[in-house]
Amino acid sequence: MKKISIVAIATIMVLGSMFTSCEAIKNTNKTQRGAGIGAVAGAVLGGVLGNNLGKGGNGAMGAVLGGVVGGVAGGVIGNKMDKQAREIDAVLPGAEVVRIGEGIKLVLNENAVRFDTNKSSLTAGAKANLDKLVPVFAEYPDTDITIYGYTDSTGPADYNLKLSGERAASVRNYLASKGVSSRRFQVTGLGIADPIASNETVDGRSQNRRVEFAITANEKMIKDAEAEVKN
Repeated sequence: MKKISIVAIATIMVLGSMFTSCEAIKNTNKTQRGAGIGAVAGAVLGGVLGNNLGKGGNGAMGAVLGGVVGGVAGGVIGNKMDKQAREIDAVLPGAEVVRIGEGIKLVLNENAVRFDTNKSSLTAGAKANLDKLVPVFAEYPDTDITIYGYTDSTGPADYNLKLSGERAASVRNYLASKGVSSRRFQVTGLGIADPIASNETVDGRSQNRRVEFAITANEKMIKDAEAEVKN
């Protein structure tokens, strides 16, 4: 199994050291102590990166940062997201799983989710891989999932924007047909925006043709986390 990416791990380690040396730890319960490091790190990480990216920008990254709760409740949420990220990585080892603050950025390239050429219809292989995500999403129902579709730079930008939105919608519709509540999803097509590789090479264009997920806590998960740290 490949290692799950964690954004700004050095920052988290430093903050964790600061938190555990704090006199206030004596006044916390077991849940609060367990969640505290993640909460502090997540809140600061969200603030630092959020200032650079903006709450709505940069696709899945921006969406995850926009959902930062902060505080001890944020640490509880982060612990749950850690477990979910590990399960996603286990069922789809070819995917890129990134833990950011209190959420998950999941990148599915063409090896995981492929579409018919110039169409939004999913291939049989893409459906098989999405099937692997269904039980994980079912196990963690208190999350919101935003799906972003991307293309390479080949062809007109307006065409690519439309196609990317249709492909993101196809992923949502397929997952919903397998029992994942459609109310959990939002979809956005970003076309040629945010390339992760060079569009000058075949391999680079293949990497840019991708689908990204931003997995964040919904209102129920946030309320449950807040209630948990009060006990």
